[in-house]
Amino acid sequence: MIDKTMAPYGAWASPITADQIVQGSVGLGQIVVDGDAVYWAESRPSEKGRVTIMRWDGTGDASGEVVEILPGDFGVRSRVHEYGGGAYTVSDGVAYFVRDRDQRVWRLKPGGVPEALTPEGAARYADLVVDGARGRVIAVREDHRAGLAEPENDLVAIGFDGGLTVLARGDDFYASPCLSPDGAQLAWLSWSHPNMPWDGTTLWLADLDGAGAPQNVRVIAGGVDESIFQPSWSREGALYFVSDQTGWWNLYTGGVGEPCAVCPMEADFGRPQWAFGMSAYAHLESGNIVASFSQNGKRLMGLLDPGSGDLQVLETPYCEFDGLAAMGDSPVFLSASPTDAARLVILAPSGADSVVVRLSLDFAVDPGDVSCAETVTFPTEDGLQAHGFYYAPMNRNFAGEGPPPLIVKSHGGPTGQTSDAFSLKIQYWTSRGFAVLDVNYRGSTGYGRAYRRMLDGAWGVADVDDCVNGARWLVDQGRADGDRLIITGGSAGGYTTLSALTFHDTFKAGASHYGIGDLTALAKDTHKFESRYLDRLVGPWPEGQALYRARSPIEHADGLDCPVIFFQGLDDKVVPPNQAEAMVAVLRDKGIPVAYVPFTGEGHGFRQAANIKRALEAELYFYGRVFGFNPADKIDPVEIANL
Repeated sequence: MIDKTMAPYGAWASPITADQIVQGSVGLGQIVVDGDAVYWAESRPSEKGRVTIMRWDGTGDASGEVVEILPGDFGVRSRVHEYGGGAYTVSDGVAYFVRDRDQRVWRLKPGGVPEALTPEGAARYADLVVDGARGRVIAVREDHRAGLAEPENDLVAIGFDGGLTVLARGDDFYASPCLSPDGAQLAWLSWSHPNMPWDGTTLWLADLDGAGAPQNVRVIAGGVDESIFQPSWSREGALYFVSDQTGWWNLYTGGVGEPCAVCPMEADFGRPQWAFGMSAYAHLESGNIVASFSQNGKRLMGLLDPGSGDLQVLETPYCEFDGLAAMGDSPVFLSASPTDAARLVILAPSGADSVVVRLSLDFAVDPGDVSCAETVTFPTEDGLQAHGFYYAPMNRNFAGEGPPPLIVKSHGGPTGQTSDAFSLKIQYWTSRGFAVLDVNYRGSTGYGRAYRRMLDGAWGVADVDDCVNGARWLVDQGRADGDRLIITGGSAGGYTTLSALTFHDTFKAGASHYGIGDLTALAKDTHKFESRYLDRLVGPWPEGQALYRARSPIEHADGLDCPVIFFQGLDDKVVPPNQAEAMVAVLRDKGIPVAYVPFTGEGHGFRQAANIKRALEAELYFYGRVFGFNPADKIDPVEIANL
């Protein structure tokens, strides 16, 4: 046993540094299996957020070789819907990808150099699918030509010779094109304003003629009140998809006759489609399906027999399962456990062994410095309950006296979900002496459609109440210091943060990362994908202008009387910088301590190593000044007005 040093919370010397987080880590993304090779997207903060494509060639053991297939001056990223995803695919060793710099579709043959398939212009592409027999790539296109009232989205085929054909248009949004194994049929999703894809989508199916033109186009499932997710084809040519028609995102098969539920249960097999290329299940060579699903906010992975509907939960050390693909009968996925960071895993068919292809961290954290999540459910307004994960302070060398300061985290979306998977950024705080409550407020996914829709008309109220009540509940339990309660969040979570600070007096400080302060400005000035999102969350615009003003922190800044630090990308198209700058000006004029940290070259979320590091350290510095402790880290000072 090591005698721990008593030190103020927040001032503990942590082995987890901001430099390690940005220099010793990579982001792991979309998985593609092509023959015996596994490909994945890898984002690198150390290269200013550049995303590249990696390949692993192996025979089922750890001896496979990992190589980068793109030249160093090429980055992969789609900007369709601003959030992108589905930016590449691979077929017979040939990679097709969207280049970040110009949003054109490029092709890279083994041993060759990238060649552009689409011309320069204002078009963006995502969700690439190769139709090799017809010499083309099928993709979602988003047209940003000048003069359009808003960008136009459609489904197109891009010939290997550069020719382009429109396959479907007329709806506001398209996603998830998938080609049957024999190339004779094409399925896809579409939806229109004011819906988001988790509200209601339509699943279409068409026969393709010899030239690849859609014929006999018909609706298979979905509608304005039914969300369809991830259509796909089995190896035998059966169409599968996820639908929430029962109130839970369950797996169905259909295409001929009425769709049939494969394994009906009170669990969510789907996810909110914020990005393209998402995958929550995959077809194995045996005909079985490997699927991830959420029950009561916890992620599991199971092996499903589509014939009998039997589901066998696979016993693994992991609690996160993303990007599922299949290599023969081996599931391939991105995973994490409560104690281990994200990794790319190939699971043996027996489920007993696995190959770890790639780690997101190049260093290990001592178990004595890891705080594991505790699942909590707590009372909130109207006799209801909300959910979250509590992390106690944890450092093998330090201890503190009394209840610790608490950071309440509000996830983005707001239609999103947090999990109990290991997060280095959460451990950054707990290893310095902070407790953390990561809240799955009403409106979060993973608890069924009824819980998800509790935020309809209540954004800025229900989510805020849940964060406030979670903090108060922990104070009542003696697990948090009521005088040192902090709330932080990014994007929509930043709106929850600013609303909690403005309309309640529970929190004593906050941090807004590219958060929303003005709902009216957001309704008037945001991108197409989310331009009608608030119709459901708040109310129709412009009819509900009074309600928008009533729920906008910027309109009630006189109620904000505690210190706040703002972080903002100056190239953010989702939440423009003027929102943060307006809030900063109000606080500065009121004499309340406030700091503003803008980042040139960053959009909605920070990708560059130097900026990620600065945001972490500046937030710690700010809390130290506000609550009177000296961080053990050497941090460049942040200018704080009125302090």
